[in-house]
Amino acid sequence: MMKNLNIKLIALFIASAAIISCEEDFDNDIQDGGVYTSGEADFSKYVTVGNSLTAGYADGALYLNGQLNSYPNIIAGQMQFAGGGEFNQPLVNDNTGGLLANGVQILPNRLVLASDGMGAPAGPARYTGAAPTTDIINKVTGPLNNFGVPGARVFHLAAPGYGSLAGVSTGTANPYYTRFSSSETSTVIGDAAAANATFFTLWIGNNDILGYATSGGAGVDNNELNIVDPAMQGNNSITNNLVFGGVYQQLVAGLTANGAKGALVNIPDVTSIPYFTTVPPNPIPLDGPTAAFVNSNYAQYNGGLQLAAANGLITAAEAAQRTINFSAGQNFVVIVDNDLTDISASPIPLPNWRQTTSNDLIVFTAAGVLGTLADPSNPASIIGVGVPVANELVLTTTEQARVSNAQQSYNATIEALAAANGLAFVDARAALAQVATTGVPFNGGVLTSTYATGGGFSLDGVHPTARGYAFTANAIIDAVNAQYGATLPKVDIGAYSTIQLSDSVQ
Repeated sequence: MMKNLNIKLIALFIASAAIISCEEDFDNDIQDGGVYTSGEADFSKYVTVGNSLTAGYADGALYLNGQLNSYPNIIAGQMQFAGGGEFNQPLVNDNTGGLLANGVQILPNRLVLASDGMGAPAGPARYTGAAPTTDIINKVTGPLNNFGVPGARVFHLAAPGYGSLAGVSTGTANPYYTRFSSSETSTVIGDAAAANATFFTLWIGNNDILGYATSGGAGVDNNELNIVDPAMQGNNSITNNLVFGGVYQQLVAGLTANGAKGALVNIPDVTSIPYFTTVPPNPIPLDGPTAAFVNSNYAQYNGGLQLAAANGLITAAEAAQRTINFSAGQNFVVIVDNDLTDISASPIPLPNWRQTTSNDLIVFTAAGVLGTLADPSNPASIIGVGVPVANELVLTTTEQARVSNAQQSYNATIEALAAANGLAFVDARAALAQVATTGVPFNGGVLTSTYATGGGFSLDGVHPTARGYAFTANAIIDAVNAQYGATLPKVDIGAYSTIQLSDSVQ
């Protein structure tokens, strides 16, 4: 059974290679002819602010080619057809990814699609072809246009000291911002405002829900806890809606203080990315005798649920929800669900277990855990069958609702501030929903969110490929042209790369 499950996961990557090898890149851009105008906008000094998406992060790291294909850099290139000026990014040194602090590596290298040595893909692995060379003690100097900081949440952009070198070792500062912060006490938004843009884009907020989602809801929802102090939002938590709205308004005020025009980008549905859609909720294959054996081991637990319901500790509906039952074929996974009624200290003490349903989302990292043995000496300790999957590996429907509610609040804030300030509003949520559902046709293919083969997302399952960033750039260009009467040309997304095989892995 365990082998069958692993074979299925490996087959995913083998299928990936077959499709990748058939992909074509297209070298023809669509910038020929015509006269492009800036309309009511002035692109002579373009500044952008945001998180990893703005920085060009991909494949689990920030590396040189990723930054060169960041959506702001792509947009800046198109702006040069209509009066756009120089665009400088705080570039890292290499394509290895990873960061050093005084010679010691503090962040890992990027992911590559590893080969099995015979030219077939074996799965994502860390790149080992060269050592990282970017040390955060070496400051990037000179005027900058890209203020994208991987890992930043909305309140981080207004936090003094977020780029402090001394704060990196204590966890109070961000190593990426440390490389280009103007001082130990500067803020990202302060540095960006000082760049004196004539035009800006602001895309921030994904990390205010993403950490909670990717951790399988292991954090807290600060809306439920009514925590409104930005300094107390906590890792992997959902940012309080009032905190988000208040800080976001400050960010817009800072960027528009000199009369600059710009575009605000809303938050996509983070649960539609490959990190949540690659592992199915029912990945456990069992034959009939094995299913019957597993069921016999859960008979006492199932019986306890009925007794708990009869004694009013849980409802009959919850008892049914928590009942575990396997059958021949594909099966749902046994998980720990912290949102179930806690009766562990009751006269009928039972753990918070149930099986997944088709509405639960198993996170990508669970692929390396499901089907393995929790106790190597116990063949019945198969994770997901005999041993429940930990809470942090599944985003339940209750946890998804928390993410969705916050996202809707954030997006309402972003759209309202765009309208109030006469700024372009970019509906990234709708654009990326198209990638995740129908796919986006382009010259020579269809861009989708399928892991490794769809072309839209890099190997970390969260961040776009160069082609995905090109698609994002086009969505922003559409909104800018519509708002300001500009005629910026879009790019051919087929001219941008996707995932390639590499033998330089651990």
